[in-house]
Order: sequence, then structure tokens, then C-alpha cells
Amino acid sequence: MRISARNQIKGNVVEVTKGATTSHIRVDIGDGTIVTSSITNEAVDDLGIRAGGKVTVVIKASDVMIAVD
Repeated sequence: MRISARNQIKGNVVEVTKGATTSHIRVDIGDGTIVTSSITNEAVDDLGIRAGGKVTVVIKASDVMIAVD
């Protein structure tokens, strides 16, 4: 796979939780750090995403927000 996005992090799928139309995919990217993505159920099925599988998290955002207490 070749893609122009530079923010790519390899990880292991910890959990897939399917909802009515979208799924939440929890990915361990190392040291117990979890990244969660929401994608369509159709994409989960088409890509064969399942717990224990290896994936690459691709982050492409126009805004990154930071909050403090």
C-alpha cells in the first residue's frame, strides 16, 4: 500500500465493537497506548478487520485540538 499521508502508526486490533452502522476499532500502537477509530461496518467487513489483526492507523486531520484543565 502506498499513501501520501505521513502519520502512519502500525498496531494490533484489540477490539471491534459494531453498532447499527459504524464500528469502533481499538488499536494498541505500543506500550498500551490505544487509538480508537470509527469506520463503517461495511469497511470492517471489506477489510477483514478483527481483534488480534495487524493494521496501520492513518491519521489525516485538518485540525488538532489540545485542552487543559
